[in-house]
Amino acid sequence: MEQRKAQTGWRALAFWLKQRFNRLDQPLFWTTMGIFLVSLFAVYSASHDVPDRFLGHIRNLLLSLTLMVLLAQVPAMQFQKAAVPLYLLGIVLLLAVEFIGETSKGATRWLDIGITRVQPSELMKIAMPLMLASFIHQREGLKGWRDWVLPVLLLVVPVALILKQPDLGTAILVGASGFFVLYLSGIPWRLLLAVTVLAVGGVVALVVFGDTACGPGVDWPGLRDYQRQRVCTLLDPMRDPLGKGFHIIQSVIAVGSGGIFGKGWLHGTQTQLEFIPERATDFVFSGFAEEFGFLGSTLLLSLYLAVVLRGLWISLGAPTLFGRLLAASISLIIFTYAFVNLGMVSGILPVVGVPLPFLSYGGTAMLTLGVGMGLVFSVARDRSRVTQGFTLHS
Repeated sequence: MEQRKAQTGWRALAFWLKQRFNRLDQPLFWTTMGIFLVSLFAVYSASHDVPDRFLGHIRNLLLSLTLMVLLAQVPAMQFQKAAVPLYLLGIVLLLAVEFIGETSKGATRWLDIGITRVQPSELMKIAMPLMLASFIHQREGLKGWRDWVLPVLLLVVPVALILKQPDLGTAILVGASGFFVLYLSGIPWRLLLAVTVLAVGGVVALVVFGDTACGPGVDWPGLRDYQRQRVCTLLDPMRDPLGKGFHIIQSVIAVGSGGIFGKGWLHGTQTQLEFIPERATDFVFSGFAEEFGFLGSTLLLSLYLAVVLRGLWISLGAPTLFGRLLAASISLIIFTYAFVNLGMVSGILPVVGVPLPFLSYGGTAMLTLGVGMGLVFSVARDRSRVTQGFTLHS
């Protein structure tokens, strides 16, 4: 009798898990699992001499996957209720960092809450798109220029606080997450054109006058000296090949030396001989490209592209404006993560400390991305329920 009850219990659990799994968007799930699988090979190669790091990476992947599956079971509109509290909590924590934050390596980004340290800026990567998507959904879009004032302020305040820490990489990601929501809401083309012209003009001026701007004693308004040095190193890594240019030079050598087929797993000289600093975190792609070559890199980039495109496709069929903005902005955030990191390790963008999604070792970023993907799965679930004839209630 007891054995039958146990068998019945296991069958019920298996049936329940199968139901939850079937609710997930299958193309998005399996492409994400493809990135997870690649990350195991990449991080093991980069840190097999430190077993605890690889085991920690597996733990982080499992926690991220758990968050995805759990959040996918919740209707997307339920997350709208958390938008304002999460945003306000993020602002309060960012302000707390200014007064009682802990400083490490010249940056004040962490709060000690007793049991652990937290980085409040990570919260804003999720709170920002949630807040703006909720705001715009409640107003049924942004129609006049007056409607844009508050959303822009909601975006500018946390970005300014994060820049002050300073943390340029996170500020870029938080700013991008909010910008994508505003862009998808129909940002005026004149404003977009003006920003584009300023950005292009700044890049051209930097290239033309780079030697003068990077000279000793020249200050760049709004940027710390080390941030200026990173941009100057990008323009000419050989300016300091054994110092500030070492990361970029070694990373570019690793990527280029992989050739078409790569040197083979665990046989990358730049990685195994530790020429690449941070080879398991921000520069993990350098070692992967060296060992798996152009073909392996193309496979990885195809997986990222598939995840982003699937997320955008899910957003197109979302039953609410909130869901459309949320799924699309998070999908584009993942694109931004990958674009900035790959540009950084290949020497076409300055080093700003942005990890490669689900590939770089790290707990906080991994969990943040897991939450983001869980929200996309949630929107996909709502889309599927509407397609099957269910009714959503906001």
